[in-house]
Amino acid sequence: MPTTIIRRPLLSLPAALPVSPLLQRIYAARGVCAPAELDRALRGLTSPAALRNIAQAVDLLYAAFRERQRIMIVADLDADGATSCALAVRALRALGAAEVGYVVPNRFVHGYGLTPEIVAVAAQQRPDLLITVDNGVSSHDGVLAARALGMKVLITDHHLPGPTLPAADALVNPNQPGDDFPSKHLAGVGVIFHVLMALRTRLRETGWFAAQGIAEPNLAQFLDLAALGTVADVVPLDHTNRILVEQGLQRIRAGRCVPGIRALLEIARRPAARVTSIDLAFQVGPRINAAGRLTDMSLSIDCLLTDDLGEARRLAQQLDDLNHERKAIEADMQGQALARLPLIGGDLPFGLCLFDPDWHPGVIGIVAGRVKEQTHRPVIAFAPDNAAGQLRGSARSVAGFHIRDALATIAARQPGLMTRFGGHAFAAGLSLPAAHLAAFQSAFDAEVRGLLRLEDLNGCLWSDGELDPSDFVLETADLLREAGPWGQGFPEPLFDGVFEVTAHQIMKDRHLKLWLRLPGMTKPVEAVAFGRAGDFAPGTTRLRVAYKLDVNEWRSERRLQLRVEHLEPA
Repeated sequence: MPTTIIRRPLLSLPAALPVSPLLQRIYAARGVCAPAELDRALRGLTSPAALRNIAQAVDLLYAAFRERQRIMIVADLDADGATSCALAVRALRALGAAEVGYVVPNRFVHGYGLTPEIVAVAAQQRPDLLITVDNGVSSHDGVLAARALGMKVLITDHHLPGPTLPAADALVNPNQPGDDFPSKHLAGVGVIFHVLMALRTRLRETGWFAAQGIAEPNLAQFLDLAALGTVADVVPLDHTNRILVEQGLQRIRAGRCVPGIRALLEIARRPAARVTSIDLAFQVGPRINAAGRLTDMSLSIDCLLTDDLGEARRLAQQLDDLNHERKAIEADMQGQALARLPLIGGDLPFGLCLFDPDWHPGVIGIVAGRVKEQTHRPVIAFAPDNAAGQLRGSARSVAGFHIRDALATIAARQPGLMTRFGGHAFAAGLSLPAAHLAAFQSAFDAEVRGLLRLEDLNGCLWSDGELDPSDFVLETADLLREAGPWGQGFPEPLFDGVFEVTAHQIMKDRHLKLWLRLPGMTKPVEAVAFGRAGDFAPGTTRLRVAYKLDVNEWRSERRLQLRVEHLEPA
């Protein structure tokens, strides 16, 4: 599929920003125009009091503390769920809770979220209060099952709710109707962090810490977990999320992180002292997610909960092994998916639905994402569900097409077509009877055709324009690295330009190393294009390249390197 490089429009530069002209240009393109939006200190966070139902949530928690109740965290199956769980368990214990445990579903046995099946597992430990993290807003049956067994239920979630809310004792979600919290992009870990901040305020005001003879904890010590979960869940990095991520990164760089994060960075060969949001997204997050995709998410949660570095390293090694296994399964499934695209017949549908009875349900989300990147259109990959006759789908979407809202529209037009669904603008999950797949494929393609035009299905890379030859220095790369954190909705700067190719080299049959020179450069700059050896024709002398400035670090030597995202003959 063709890819077009589009330069971001040159907006009027916000002269009030106390940064270099290059950063002024980059920030302006991302909507940052006031110095306050660059303030990444914790004082910039909105008070948790703005969250709907926060008082009821704190009442539940405070009663559990006073009455020494048994609290059980119900986690979710991804990195956001794992970090949310670890943060909740660590913080509640530090605040003085009598007993805190956790349970996490197995996707192959219990399904997703607070299902009656996972409630039955939790009930074996006789908890008084269940707290969901990163799940629960759609768990009507699970809430009823828990309350029927005498448990109270506090839901903390960030996913978009359906037309009705479950009958929990309290529900905190910035995306529920009537909520005035300004940031609608908190990850699950951000929601539980704000709930715990509100609880600490209540405990302080009532003299809890003095009465218990314990020091009041600084909840900022748990921001390493908040940063990891926020970045790994690919939520938009609005101002609130940038604060959470930056503060967490500072603590990781200073060596003040949980042993599990330290061990995962070690095994990914990423120095903690120079960790970035990109490292968390592409190195640590996938290893955390691998356990939930292939086996049991408790492996990742235990890695984040242990205070023993040796144990953390042992668990991190297991997660790394699982991640290698996940990559192999993913590569095989992706190859099958791409190979069958021409067999669909004629032009590709606007909305792609792919299914194979042998696909692994834990990896379909990644496959959907990879096919979306190749075809530049919404994709849903299906695999058999653990329930007989059911399929489980994972959806990934493109800019301009809100995938969760599209599923809601289909559900309203054809009730019963899907068993369940939920998610966000760019990612969603669903289940449906296998017999309904063909009808759903038609309905999904029709919905995409109604909202997207053919020209919307061409891939585009948004560039921040050209760099001056004088910008190709380590100092610029370091400046950009520190100017983040970068991520979803606040993308890492991408530049483009036409370069002379002075040399090239193929590495490991797949990767391409180039030496490129702009007019005015005294010497070429090194560039690397991973997995793009086939995109380069030997003998090419000029290329248009879209790239990011990076630093290649090897044996204590640091040198500038371009990380190529796209190349084409000039």
